[in-house]
Amino acid sequence: MSAAEGLLIRGLTAAFGKREVLRGVDLAVAPGETVVLFGPSGVGKTVLLRAVAGLERAGGEVSVAGREVSGLPPEARGLGMAFQNFALYPHLPARENIASPLRARRLPEAEIARRVGAIAALLRIGHVLDHAPRELSNGQKQRTALARALAAEPRALLLDDPLRNVDAKLRYEMRLELPRLLARSGAAAIYVTQDYREAMALGQRVAVLLDGRIVQDAPPEEVYDQPATVEVARLFGDPPINLLSAESLPGGRLRAAGLEVPLPDSLRALPPDAQLGLRPEHLSLLPSPAPGAAPASVVAVTPLHERQVVLLRTASGEELVASLAGAAPPVGAAVWAAAEPGHALLFAGGQRIAHGAGREVAAA
Repeated sequence: MSAAEGLLIRGLTAAFGKREVLRGVDLAVAPGETVVLFGPSGVGKTVLLRAVAGLERAGGEVSVAGREVSGLPPEARGLGMAFQNFALYPHLPARENIASPLRARRLPEAEIARRVGAIAALLRIGHVLDHAPRELSNGQKQRTALARALAAEPRALLLDDPLRNVDAKLRYEMRLELPRLLARSGAAAIYVTQDYREAMALGQRVAVLLDGRIVQDAPPEEVYDQPATVEVARLFGDPPINLLSAESLPGGRLRAAGLEVPLPDSLRALPPDAQLGLRPEHLSLLPSPAPGAAPASVVAVTPLHERQVVLLRTASGEELVASLAGAAPPVGAAVWAAAEPGHALLFAGGQRIAHGAGREVAAA
């Protein structure tokens, strides 16, 4: 099915006073597809969701299932919403919170009971349906809010960082469960987060919102491996990407911090502001000299999950960070750092100009 049958956003604009928050956002989400809207705090992710829902004044067009809803009130747009603050009715038990959008549509009691029971069983909250919100844990509140959004079987679903206020264990479990739940719902879903790991885990596509615009909209692995801009590259990865001033060398090579890698075939020389980007996991440490490797010393070693993060200082004084799957050399050790050419990223003017040796990628 096409995005025209799901959720379609065209030229969405919003402002607070003279400050532009959204500057002509276009986004299309097909039925059954989940697009993660990603960006740091304060870039307008929640404003975008609220504008789509009709809770904020905005310019542009919003269509749901082929019907333009821009001029309609929130309750007439056919949207389901779940927000990070849960927004449950405090005087109603969980059962009635979930049933509230169904009662607003005046569905028969038997149908309401069926839908509430089915979604509660799916989200494993059937045992707390008679509890008031104050009696629920944050995880149960989160699932109740999600159940309320899903129970109405909306054509489009807006999820504003719904896992932000739950504990780490439940957040991990829901990252595994949510893709299946959302796909099963058949709704066109926009999921907001500022956690890049969550974005990578949940989205079939990731739309990166910066400075009021979508600067990249692509599958998660493409956003990570081929970031459109330096700013996008910095937002994805822990530890963050190494960004180094680069210069051209004779023979179709470039040098950065003493490292040498081949220039892409399409580039004979680099712009003066060129930068080489290297993910820490794409930096190897060698015990002896090798072509293209830079001499360096180990400054610090820190375990991070199952890897070892190594801080290096090159002979020319630059700092590099490597992430190793195996054992790390001891602090003070002399090593040679080598880049994996196929994973080298090149930027100029903040935009990606090439990816990998010999493969041209158009700048965003």
